[in-house]
Order: sequence, then C-alpha cells, then structure tokens
Amino acid sequence: MAKNNYQGALQRPIGSGFGAASTTSDVIKGIDLAGTTAIVTGGYAGIGLETVKALTAAGARVIVPARNREKATRSLAGIANVEIEEMDLADAGSIDAFADRFLASGRALHVLINNAGIMWAPLRRDERGNESQLSTNYLGHFQLTARLWSALVMARGARVVNVSSWGHHYSPVVFDDPNFLAREYDTLSAYGQSKTASTLFSLELDVRGKGAGVRAYAVHPGIIAGTELSRDLPREALQKFGALDADHNPIHDLSKGLKTLSQGASTTVWCATSPALADIGGVYCEDADIAQLDRLDAGDAAGVIDTALMRGVAPHALDEQAAQRLWVLSEQLSGMKFQVTNEEKTR
Repeated sequence: MAKNNYQGALQRPIGSGFGAASTTSDVIKGIDLAGTTAIVTGGYAGIGLETVKALTAAGARVIVPARNREKATRSLAGIANVEIEEMDLADAGSIDAFADRFLASGRALHVLINNAGIMWAPLRRDERGNESQLSTNYLGHFQLTARLWSALVMARGARVVNVSSWGHHYSPVVFDDPNFLAREYDTLSAYGQSKTASTLFSLELDVRGKGAGVRAYAVHPGIIAGTELSRDLPREALQKFGALDADHNPIHDLSKGLKTLSQGASTTVWCATSPALADIGGVYCEDADIAQLDRLDAGDAAGVIDTALMRGVAPHALDEQAAQRLWVLSEQLSGMKFQVTNEEKTR
C-alpha cells in the first residue's frame, strides 16, 4: 500500500459497510469514547451540533468554540459533557486566546473537528486582509490546528477532521491571487478555493503528522439544506436548487443527494472514530467511506465527474506540489509558523 495519499494513491472506498443513508448513530455504534477530549468548531448548529451529540453520547468530553456564546448555550442546553468557549475563526487573536486556555488545562486533544464554515458570502476581508471564506473555512482552522499541535501529539493517536465539500470542484487554490486582489470576485470560486485548501491541508497534515500519531481527513458531508451555511443566500435560491420545498422546509431525498443533518454528520463522525481508518490518513471521505477519485477520461475531462449527486474528489485537491505550496502560503497568510514536531513538547 502507498505510504501517503499524494495524487490520490489511497483514494478508493474500503467497503466500510456504511453509505449515504447512514446516520451518526449507525457509524458510532459500539465505539466507546470515555476519557477522550474533542473540539468541534461550529458545534452548536447544523451538522456540527449533530457531531457533538454523537461524540458526547459515546462518552467524549467536547469543547465547542463559539463566536456567539449565548446562541451556543441555547443550542447545546441539555447535552452533557460539553464546554463552551469563545472564539472567532476570523480573528487571529481570538484563536490564540482560545488555544492558550485549552493548552493551560494540560489536557490531551484526541479529536479536532474543523467544522465551522460560511458560504455564498459577498466579498469581505478579515483583519489581515484575507478573503472571508478562505479565512473562516480554512486559514482560521490552519492556525487553530497549529496552536493545538502539542495537545494533539499528547493524545498519542489523535485525529483531525476538516469538513471540506464537493464544492472544492469549483476552484483550485489560486496561488497567484488567493484573496481576489487582482481578479473579479466570485463567491462560489472563493468557496471552492477554501474547500480545496481544506482538502490539501488534510493531505499534507497527515503526511507530516502521522509520525507523531496524528492522522488527518477531509470530509464531504453531502448536500444538506437548512443549515446556517446558506445564511447569505435567499431562500428562493435554495428552492431553485431543489433543496427547499414550497414552504421553505429542507428536502431530504437521497436519490438527489439531499441528506438529513444526521446523515450529513455521519462521515465526520466516522472519520473521527472508525477503527477502519487506524492505518489510513490524508484521504477525502464521503458517505462514511473513502471517496472515489474523479475518473477522468482522456479528452473528456468532465465527462465522468458526478455533478448530479456531487460525489468524488478532484485531482487538484490531492496534488503533492499544491499541498506543499499551500502549507507555505498558509503560514504567510496567517502570519504564523506551523512546525510539525513528532514529540510532545513540555508545557
């Protein structure tokens, strides 16, 4: 077997026994997470909330960093083993403050789920000048992972799950102009670039971190309406896409790739906990299994890409050179060095 997933060398289903209809309860059945600690960004809404419910039900202690603490408190009320902390992924100082508080607790971090995200956003920039979707969906998580690295190593078998999307097909990382300084802004291209970045980060993080026992995965949840990801999109547009019915209720139809929240969160939970992935990392997963690499026929590049049900992963999101180049760019754009070490640091 290949040692890493560069160029999609490991990118093939393993027959997990699960599928598009599988829920979080299905994939975590029989798994005991007692004594483990997890962090789930965006864990108070949508598939993030479903992820938190599944992990805590299996015995994990889950920390939920939240930009809106009051809202998080309401959403997580009644769920045991949850801690809420303040953090804004678009604010570097906020990320550092959260990481400092966690590291000061002296706890190992067994699971880090970089779930929070935005979509359909108009052109906005963070305090460092980075485009908001790239900043929130990827760069904030890059910084958070870097700052929590020693706690991940301490776990002696941690997993990092980055919630990506089939939307990575909309754009590779445009290294010459990632922040739309010289090119016209397009919200879907910006979203696609951020999700390609999340997938490439998973690939490279696994290569660099597996020697320290830290494995990384990228996840496509599926198509799920009714989440806060579409907060900037009018409901009429979601109806046009066939994701909402006439009364603006989410449509659940697996024949069209439309999942429930629990079905959408199942792949995240599977990647975070499944024993089947003990010796595999750096892969892009969907439907609670490793996804197929897009099968590109010579001369007909788009002919066999599943655009209807949005399945499969594009080669540009698993490219070795792009993954390594992104790491350098991420350090530049975030203003911090992410030096992966294979030994636990003294606190």
